[in-house]
Amino acid sequence: MSYQDIQFQIEAGVARLTLNRPDKLNSFTAAMHEEVRDAMSRVEAGEGGARVLLLTGAGRGFCAGQDLGERKREPGAPPVDLGETLGENYNPLIRRLDALALPVLVGVNGVAAGAGANLALAGDIVIAKESASFIQSFCRLGLLPDSGGTYVLPRLVGRARAMGMALLGDRISARQAQDWGMIWQCVPDEDFDATLDRLARQLAQAPTKGLVYTRRALRASLANDLARQLELERSLMAELGRSEDYVEGVAAFMAKREPVFKGR
Repeated sequence: MSYQDIQFQIEAGVARLTLNRPDKLNSFTAAMHEEVRDAMSRVEAGEGGARVLLLTGAGRGFCAGQDLGERKREPGAPPVDLGETLGENYNPLIRRLDALALPVLVGVNGVAAGAGANLALAGDIVIAKESASFIQSFCRLGLLPDSGGTYVLPRLVGRARAMGMALLGDRISARQAQDWGMIWQCVPDEDFDATLDRLARQLAQAPTKGLVYTRRALRASLANDLARQLELERSLMAELGRSEDYVEGVAAFMAKREPVFKGR
């Protein structure tokens, strides 16, 4: 597929997917969703030896959610089925990111609003420019936070803050998002690109399977009691103990050298 609304490349183990409609703050259209689906399929297929997915945006915005111009309808026309749109586009994307057998690094380079905010929060590690912000703008349209927003927000920031964000639609600065535990790190704008590159390289050289299993265990803990979580840890550790990366990690430790992980 020839991409028009995204940029995609795989280099040195890093699959970099950049939303690329900067004049529209990278808001989603059906065409952009199609291109993202194609790029995700390439990552899932292991093309180019990708070991980490880096998701970011072009220009001054990360993603403003849905392009409302695409939903504009003429008087008398039937209403748009928003449930169908979620079922076809946004929900499958969030599920694919959650199930991806690679760590997901998100670089929020500017405003992340609506579904764009919740797409960003679907990442494993989220880095934001100090000038970036997050807005749950759904309440201004008579809607509710989608793309996993009602699921992830209470778990990240607690019920009271999630309610305030969802019902008021206030702009949350990147610094505030870091302080609230919404994201991993807010960095000065001038350090953003270097920070993303450094983390992407670090994750691309890490023991990928162990990172993905860590994600799986942490997310499962939200629904498990201690007994079930201990059993899950035992089961996952038993499998990781048979991995090539574990053997390499132990060998490198004993030899006092840097490990060379292969992600399996």
